Amino acid sequence: MKDVILVQRRIPRCSESENQRKLAELRELARAGNYNVVSEVIQTRNPDRQYQVGKGKAEEVAELALSEKPAKIIFYNPLSVTQVYNLSEMCKCEVIDKFQLILEIFASRATTRRSRMQVELAKLEYELPRARKIVSLLKMEERPGFMGLGGYEDSYEQDVKKRISRIKKELSTGQRDSENLRGYRHSKGFSLLSLAGYTNAGKSTLFRSLVDENVEVENMLFTTLSPTTRYLNINGRWTLLTDTVGFIEDLPHFLVDAFRSTLEDVFRADIILLVVDISEPVDVIRKKLAVSHEIFWEQLEKATIISAINKADRLSPEELSSRLKSIAYLAPNPVVVSAKTGEGLDELKDIIYSHLPEWKRFTLELPMSGESMSAVSWLFEEGIVHSINYGNTVVMDVEARNEVYHKARSLEKRLSFR
Repeated sequence: MKDVILVQRRIPRCSESENQRKLAELRELARAGNYNVVSEVIQTRNPDRQYQVGKGKAEEVAELALSEKPAKIIFYNPLSVTQVYNLSEMCKCEVIDKFQLILEIFASRATTRRSRMQVELAKLEYELPRARKIVSLLKMEERPGFMGLGGYEDSYEQDVKKRISRIKKELSTGQRDSENLRGYRHSKGFSLLSLAGYTNAGKSTLFRSLVDENVEVENMLFTTLSPTTRYLNINGRWTLLTDTVGFIEDLPHFLVDAFRSTLEDVFRADIILLVVDISEPVDVIRKKLAVSHEIFWEQLEKATIISAINKADRLSPEELSSRLKSIAYLAPNPVVVSAKTGEGLDELKDIIYSHLPEWKRFTLELPMSGESMSAVSWLFEEGIVHSINYGNTVVMDVEARNEVYHKARSLEKRLSFR
């Protein structure tokens, strides 16, 4: 692990607990990026245009960098190109901000071509508004006549724009493929469930508990980058459950948009399981729920949201009850669970089942014949057979989606008249 120094300029109007929580998130991000935090520097003040922190504090960071010799200095606050340049010159060390760290983490964990394109798109969109300034600062270190082109800034900016356009076009093609796949899954009778929520809320642990399968679960941010989908049987109904990448606090829109296809599994689900870490402070839970609903608001089609109130085992019954009342208006269809102990998972499955698209339950009577036996096998695959009696005829109590119901009735009518 490479050593890093963390720097946070605290906003004067923010509470101490909020500032500490943001610094803790930066520590977790650094750990997820495989960095070792050797020192932290904090200052409370309004931003400085040249260094983000005050010049005196920047000099303090530079002295610390001289003694600690870190691989990087990571700022919690967003840095302008000028600030990165000035700080790098003063500290003689690479300086990045939180969003560049997030991009690094995404890049290191992107395993598919699609996710790698998403990372590159996010990098380019982050870089685009800075393109002219980057070239301008680079030229300051070159001799007159740098690149021999007076309009190099325009050329570089145009190259970035063209690359963004090309990636978006490729991603949109992939999106259509993804929509076709979802349409196919629906046509086969699968209801689509998605886990959503903030990082470290316990999504991957809940996913593993529900499908009873070992997926990668670590106490680290961004454990899940590529969506993971598995079959999940809910009281006899087969569904597809997808675990998706989590949200983080203050995620800029350019990152949300760039990773939209990662979130599409959430947007196109029949049911969203919104995982909430109830052990966090109430004001933090409210803020995260509000942002989650804001992300869902214009994207959801007809999905039902079920709030999986996770980590309930960390609270006393009184604390839990109080917090549930405080967030009731932001947590639709709440179910208290503990993915770690398994508490509440049966109740969660019951409420999921109650919100699945309606199936018809009907009795079917078929004559004894080879074709009827084929129909019986088909109904076992396509629906839930509650009972079956073999006598002079085959009588079945079946539950299935509308398409299967109509096809079965048609078969019953045709075979009965032979």
